[in-house]
Amino acid sequence: MAFLSSAADDAPEKRLVYRHTLWVRIAHWVNAGVLLIMLMSGLQIFNAHPALYWGATSHFDSPLLSMTAIRMPDGRIEGITWIGRAHFDTTGVLGASEIFGQVTPRGFPAWATLPSWQSLAVGRQWHFFFAWIFVLNGLAFAAYAFLSRHFNRDLLPKTADIRNLGKDILDHLRLRFPKGEEALHYNVLQKLAYFSVIYIVAPLIVLTGLTMSPTMDAAIPQLLFVFGGRQTARTIHFLCAFAFVGFFIIHIVMVVLSGPLNNLRAIITGRTAIEPEAENG
Repeated sequence: MAFLSSAADDAPEKRLVYRHTLWVRIAHWVNAGVLLIMLMSGLQIFNAHPALYWGATSHFDSPLLSMTAIRMPDGRIEGITWIGRAHFDTTGVLGASEIFGQVTPRGFPAWATLPSWQSLAVGRQWHFFFAWIFVLNGLAFAAYAFLSRHFNRDLLPKTADIRNLGKDILDHLRLRFPKGEEALHYNVLQKLAYFSVIYIVAPLIVLTGLTMSPTMDAAIPQLLFVFGGRQTARTIHFLCAFAFVGFFIIHIVMVVLSGPLNNLRAIITGRTAIEPEAENG
């Protein structure tokens, strides 16, 4: 008796390919945990003075950004976020948020900070301890990337990559992700994102963090000159932190849209499933 083959029977079999080395996977997960702790403890530190300035000193009457709280005539507390001269009611999220059922003045809410209660000292301890882990992990990864040629082979955007930038943007907007052997290589958007975060944003966040330290200012006074003062360094540090947040959000969205299980397997075991190249036409 003859049987008709189904479409599933004719589908090409996927094969597992080793993509991410053990060190890349370790560095990835260490950074994921460290950056989360550093962000939350950093927000705790920011809450001690929830305002940003540009220059060597704090101009309290004209911050670039500030999160304040005001008491209304009826007794309610409202959170107001100022960006330059524009202001927005951000009650419940920024400026004033609920703690134990009561709205309290606070830059970032309790759920976003480490520790959740207001404590500059504890926040600084968490932040500085994990900052050193971040630096050591970053230096080790940078050394590995150069010695293994991972930097030049996989992360450094080439001229040919830049020429394909427009096409790659359109493919992502249409949710057309690489298949076959092409899926084993970073596309131009990935290269630009990883290169920018690893080799521009990460060094900037470390150097501006050092610039805010009086001890490091005494040892390396040139840092204050390079960044135009401690307050400018603090603002750049804050912006770099949220560049990491933006990168993380886009990264997670792309992981989900392009196949979450396969992507998780790749970053946990190192192996990813691809279709045979011949089947991709």
